[in-house]
Amino acid sequence: MNNQSTKTSALAGRVLNIQRYCSHDGPGIRTNVFLKGCSLRCKWCSNPESIHPKPELAYDPKLCVGKEECGLCLKPPCPEGAFYVLEGDDDRIHVNWDLASDCDEDTVAICPTKALYLFGGEMTVDQVLDEVEKDASFYHGSGGGITLSGGECLLQPEFSAALLEEAHNRGINTAIETAGNVPWRFMEQVLQHVDTVLHDHKLSIPERHKKWTGVDNTRILQNFRKAYETFPDIDFIARTPLIPGVNADEEHIRAVLAFIRPHKNVIDYELLPYHRFGLGKYDFLGRVYELADFQSPDAELIQHLQGIIDEAFG
Repeated sequence: MNNQSTKTSALAGRVLNIQRYCSHDGPGIRTNVFLKGCSLRCKWCSNPESIHPKPELAYDPKLCVGKEECGLCLKPPCPEGAFYVLEGDDDRIHVNWDLASDCDEDTVAICPTKALYLFGGEMTVDQVLDEVEKDASFYHGSGGGITLSGGECLLQPEFSAALLEEAHNRGINTAIETAGNVPWRFMEQVLQHVDTVLHDHKLSIPERHKKWTGVDNTRILQNFRKAYETFPDIDFIARTPLIPGVNADEEHIRAVLAFIRPHKNVIDYELLPYHRFGLGKYDFLGRVYELADFQSPDAELIQHLQGIIDEAFG
């Protein structure tokens, strides 16, 4: 192995999770590698643990045995005041999330019941691909491979590019999931090593996009248009997380179709019906989920909007 290959293999990134046997994130059976860090703040986000770029403390009170039986988190090395007990509150441990943001592996290690844990950690290119290659037989039979997701995988462009380049070197098909809100140079660097891009068109109107995600979509649309034109051999699959009261309407679907249909390498447009599977994670992170009262779109609406897409791609 030459020096450059050794350097690339040892390059480390901030990885949230590796999920195996996935079938909805690119062709075939795939292994999804979720990276930490996101440049959007979507109010419906089902992976809030992926937003912050660094490893992040979480607390599951159901696993905590309380002060009397344990209480180790109330002592050093934990930051003073990060954990506390309220009088008359059944011995339960509470978290001061402002102070707990400084907690690290040493804090987590002192909790015997695993009520405290960290979302994310550093892994090298080789460490990730060694895990991914455990499923190699499934890739070859199904046309699958590795999919980088997040958060926003393009916020770690050097690591993502190195990981996908080495995946190609090992004969593994590559895909990414991206919202596109990154500098173009990040996208250009990574897409050189990508076979399939799954990309979000969340909202069409800039003001509404900013209301629901924290930023408008000007840079996102510029990036996607440039990506379609710069990488004609990549398969692009557009996606919309379908949320009633936000974007589950004909106006948005037709606007996305008008944007993508002139580009023949955009091969499909998928609807992802809204769900609340990530709701419990907000409690573990001490955050409030703003869309707790929102419901999934009904089957009739999904069928209607899917019919518009099918007609456009027919």
